[in-house]
Amino acid sequence: MVRIPAGTFRMGSDEFYPDEQPVHHRVVEEFRIDRFAVTNEQFAEFVADTRYVTTAEQSLDPAQYPGVAPEDLAPGSLVFTPTSGPVDLSDWRQWWRWEPGASWRHPFGPESSLEGRSRHPVVHVSFADASAYADWAGKRLPTETEHEYAARGGADAERFAWGSEPFPDGVAQANSWIGRFPYENRGRFGADTAPVGSYPPNGYGVYDLIGNTWEWTTDYYVPWHIVPGTPQVDAEGRVDLPRAASPEPGSTIPRRVLKGGSYLCSPEYCLRFRPAARSPQAEDSATTHIGFRCVVSA
Repeated sequence: MVRIPAGTFRMGSDEFYPDEQPVHHRVVEEFRIDRFAVTNEQFAEFVADTRYVTTAEQSLDPAQYPGVAPEDLAPGSLVFTPTSGPVDLSDWRQWWRWEPGASWRHPFGPESSLEGRSRHPVVHVSFADASAYADWAGKRLPTETEHEYAARGGADAERFAWGSEPFPDGVAQANSWIGRFPYENRGRFGADTAPVGSYPPNGYGVYDLIGNTWEWTTDYYVPWHIVPGTPQVDAEGRVDLPRAASPEPGSTIPRRVLKGGSYLCSPEYCLRFRPAARSPQAEDSATTHIGFRCVVSA
């Protein structure tokens, strides 16, 4: 793990997406964070020790998915699938497919395996799965504030963890999408995760806090930053949005904040491989581009 010193930093951004606002100062206590995302090898040790069964390996609850055909409730997960050419980028269903049998053991479907992927970040893990691993390891998941603070690597005012440009001198500093999304990827690892540590560490010596996989945090998602000590009022005049505001319309499953972006982040579609970027994700979701790492308090 890497020690992250206590400090104050400017959280958020007013340059990109509305949910990254407002920019405000946050005080962070010292903590330690995993140098790398949790890998398949590490997660396998946890499963072998506990016989844990992940969300993706369990059948879906019909009560949570009314109207869904029984055959579609089989264990599985969402798998990214490149398209054959340009598509409407407002419809994510063009490149995501529900794959029965996909799980952390079988990242691309039941015929795939972890051969040669021991050092890749574990994927297809839900919030509950990540939390269970953290408990087993004697750690916890980071808050959104901790993740962003660590991801900045001490570069408080920069857009990216490495400076103001996404690809300084034309060189990728993280595993993000290079090319035309979602059908052409010219990056080192294509449309896939990279082994942890494949790109340079940030100023704190932590790897892959940006790119490769989105990472779970403990914060419930609301579409702006709730600033400590100030009232946050939504369109209905409610102050300090409760958990009930987190689920997507028609769902009872809360959403948590994902941080860091992934190998699917592209400047033309998702410019979120930045410390300030954030994304909502239902707690029970598991996909090919979501992983996690752990922290401990000082």
